[in-house]
Amino acid sequence: MSAMAATKAPTSGRDYGYENARVRGMRSRLLTPQFFDDLMMSADLTRIIQALINTEYGPYIETAIIKGRTPAAMDEALRANMVATFQKIAGFLNAEASELIGTLLGRWDLFNLKSIVRGKHMHLKAEEIEDGLYAVGALTPIDLHLLVGLEDIRAVVDTLVTWGSPYAVPLRENLAAYGESGNLATLELALDRYYFGWAAARLSRRRDNTKLARHILGLQADSVNLVTVFRLLNSDIGDVDPKSFYLPGGAFVDEALFISLAAMSDVDEVIDGLKKTPYSRQMESVIARYVEESSLPVFERALEDFVMRKALDAGRGDPLGVGITIGYLWAKQNEITNLRIIIKCTSVGMPADRMRKELILV
Repeated sequence: MSAMAATKAPTSGRDYGYENARVRGMRSRLLTPQFFDDLMMSADLTRIIQALINTEYGPYIETAIIKGRTPAAMDEALRANMVATFQKIAGFLNAEASELIGTLLGRWDLFNLKSIVRGKHMHLKAEEIEDGLYAVGALTPIDLHLLVGLEDIRAVVDTLVTWGSPYAVPLRENLAAYGESGNLATLELALDRYYFGWAAARLSRRRDNTKLARHILGLQADSVNLVTVFRLLNSDIGDVDPKSFYLPGGAFVDEALFISLAAMSDVDEVIDGLKKTPYSRQMESVIARYVEESSLPVFERALEDFVMRKALDAGRGDPLGVGITIGYLWAKQNEITNLRIIIKCTSVGMPADRMRKELILV
């Protein structure tokens, strides 16, 4: 499975000079914090459209708003830009970078399949599911469109089997258990374990670039595990062993620490249990907001912030390594996430000071 399977063949070798020069040029066009500050002061969606029409998002917005100047149209434009940007980068990566970046971008296949399975579980309409997908992995827009149009989860699994998709294996193995319990987490955890296991195996070499990509993967696994810990605090899992929720391959959260955290009774204990990890300060920085809002997504967003900043740091190391591309891809994703948040918040009249709390500005 390659996240770059549908793109142009990569250049040979491990020469990063050409691609990094192009990525630096693309990074120079990312929106500035000042631009976001100005955008948050926009009174309505029309002003946001006017501001963005003069950026690289302009052509995508002009195409999308033919259907109407709505948040949904803007979301469509942002998704289209992200897909086009990621595919553009895929076209000029060298062989090593193509494998490493393709492995990390495999998380979008994971995201898309989990979104489709979740949507079928909730009996959402096909277009509702498709509107949240990002075709930047091995699954093409045509693949995703076909999958969301299927009747139910079993039909999705059967189709993946027909295609020979490796994701069919964990889904098929756990379909009966899901059918008996109706617990969607059974399928989602199976997908998580497959992806992180597959990606870790591909990133097992000892070269510096591979170790860097492996570290980013490990941070993502940690993030999933810590979100699981926070969710378990508010869940009654009966006699189920918390260890069954653990996702191997993390950078700092091993199985012993996960089990220890999962046994704790409140958020303060969990954060105290993270004292010896790099996540401690990040979690402490949002504890007051969690208390104020009593919302677990506060921790999820803080973990996204942590992983994103570590990915950006990867681009500040070796100027002739894969870190520059990793950093840019995460920065681009974060930019689009920030824009989506501003558009959504503006459409419901949220004040700029509250809106700013939802953003990750770098």
